[in-house]
Amino acid sequence: MTSFQQARVDLGGQLRQLREAAHLSGKELAERLRWQPSKVSRLENARQTATEDDVVVWAQAVRASPDTTDELIRQAIALLERHDDWKQRHRSGLAALQEDIRDLEARTKLFRVFEPGIIVGLLQTSEYARHVFRKVKRLYSAADQIDAAVRVRMQRQEILYDRTRTFRFVVTEAALRTALAPPEVMRGQLDRLLAVSTLPNVEFGVIPFCSELPSSPINGFWIYNEAMVSVATMTKDLVLRDPDDIAFYVRAFDDYAKVAQLEEAGRDIILKILHDYRKQPSH
Repeated sequence: MTSFQQARVDLGGQLRQLREAAHLSGKELAERLRWQPSKVSRLENARQTATEDDVVVWAQAVRASPDTTDELIRQAIALLERHDDWKQRHRSGLAALQEDIRDLEARTKLFRVFEPGIIVGLLQTSEYARHVFRKVKRLYSAADQIDAAVRVRMQRQEILYDRTRTFRFVVTEAALRTALAPPEVMRGQLDRLLAVSTLPNVEFGVIPFCSELPSSPINGFWIYNEAMVSVATMTKDLVLRDPDDIAFYVRAFDDYAKVAQLEEAGRDIILKILHDYRKQPSH
């Protein structure tokens, strides 16, 4: 067990002890917090990382002391700030990772996402996601939870239809042409992008090959509100909360957005790529 997973187990155990000391069942606590009962179980059994918000409301519901609450918050923040090893994280389960991400997204009103080499997870079709997860499983020896991971990823996408949230996605043309799945799956994926790009709260931009880039697109990144940036590398998932880091990535996102083609111009690029995929034989 990694030190990260051990820390998550320790925090989950403390949360369970507090719930039991308050003479609450998991279902009763979930009702108080207006959570799904499964979330209480996931947190207590270290299948999901508790956030600062999670432990604050949990502590309030079980009437924990201020000192205990402060210690839980410290542990939660330390977990979220870890530069965690992706191989070890994936061993805890693909579905568990998707649950962690879904909870983070639930607290976000403004999403700014740049992806240079893959379709954004919130926009993936189930079949495209399945092929991505298969590759992740092979690369990281992840727990075999592909069906569950795809199901959670699809559930995550319900947030796109919440008009109180704003989504700004910028991808490179290379991301749309990178064949992470067979041609017939890629065709379905591009059709999905055409549909999602028309949602009123979604801005979808494509940087064509002919555009001069403001900087080298080394890594994709997600900006959540003005509070956090997530940068995924091959071996580390960097979680950045420093205001200077966040400001840097906001500027970088704005630079990429300026050279992206939006609305009909962006959809024209997607249609051209879709036409090219249609000329390829299905597997």
